[in-house]
Amino acid sequence: MNQFDQLHRYLFTDASVRGELVRLQDTLKPIVHSTDYPLAIQQLLAEMAAATSLLTATLKFEGEVGLQIQSQGKVRYAVVNATHEQTLRGVARWDEEADLSTASFAELVANAVLVITITPTEGERYQGVVALDKGSLAGCIEDYFERSEQLATRVFIHTDLADKDAPKVAGMFLQVVPTSSEATNVTADSEFEHLCTLTETMTPEELFALPAQDVLHRLYHEQTVEVYAPEAVTFACTCSRERSAEALRNIDKAELLAIIKEEGSINMNCQYCHTEYRFDEIDVEALKSGYNSAPEASQ
Repeated sequence: MNQFDQLHRYLFTDASVRGELVRLQDTLKPIVHSTDYPLAIQQLLAEMAAATSLLTATLKFEGEVGLQIQSQGKVRYAVVNATHEQTLRGVARWDEEADLSTASFAELVANAVLVITITPTEGERYQGVVALDKGSLAGCIEDYFERSEQLATRVFIHTDLADKDAPKVAGMFLQVVPTSSEATNVTADSEFEHLCTLTETMTPEELFALPAQDVLHRLYHEQTVEVYAPEAVTFACTCSRERSAEALRNIDKAELLAIIKEEGSINMNCQYCHTEYRFDEIDVEALKSGYNSAPEASQ
C-alpha cells in the first residue's frame, strides 16, 4: 500500500492535544516540477505544500486555505492552495538571475511576509499576515498561530528531493486544544512540550520509510491516541475554460478582437497546471452575447 499522499489526524485524549501527519509524493511532483525550478524553490514549495495540507485539516467547514509568500528577496512570490477535500496546487516566481545554489531560507524570503488566507465556501474570507523572520517556514507558522489564534503549535517538516521522479515531503503538526473559549493555552504546557520532545526524535529517514501507524506507535506508544481514518491528498487545479472566459468578459470586445486579428487567437495559460484555453473570434462574439462556447483546453 502506498504510504504517501495521505493525511492522518489523531487526538491525544489524555492531553488535549491534536496531531496530524502528512506525506506527499505523487501530489508533490506536479507542484515542484511544473516548471524548471531551482532546487531551493522546489524545497520551498514542498514545505509549503505539506504546511498547507496540515492547515487545511484544521478547517471545520468547507472551503480553501492558501499560503502565499510575498517577498522582495530572491523569491518574488510562492503560493500553495488547498481545499477541504485535500486537493493541492502551487506555483512560484523567483529572480532567475540570482544564484540560489546556497541560498538559505532567510535569503530566499528577505523582507517577506506569509499571507494565510482562509476562504469558506459560505461566509467571509479571513486573511492573516506574519513576517517570515523565524529562520524556517515551520517556525513562521508556529508564530502565526501563537499571535493570531493564541494556540501553542509545533510544526515539523522534512523534504527529500534527491529522486526527481519521486520527490517527497513529510509534515507533522501538534497543537493544544483549548479546554474552553477562554483558555487559549499559549503558556507552557508540560504534556504538550513532552509530545513535542517525542516528535523531535523521529528522523527524516524513519518518517519517510515507516508506515504511518508505525510512526505513531514508535513515537506515542505510551500515550492514549485516537487515530482517525486517513484522507487522500491529491494534486488538482481549479482552472477551467469558464473561469478564463469570465476574465475575458471584463475586457473590451474591440481589444479582444484586435488580439485575435494579430495573433490568430487568445491563448490563456494556467500558471498552476499549464492547461491552455484558446478563444477565437466566434468565442468572443459568444462571450459578449452572454453565451458560453463549448469547452476546449490543451496541455
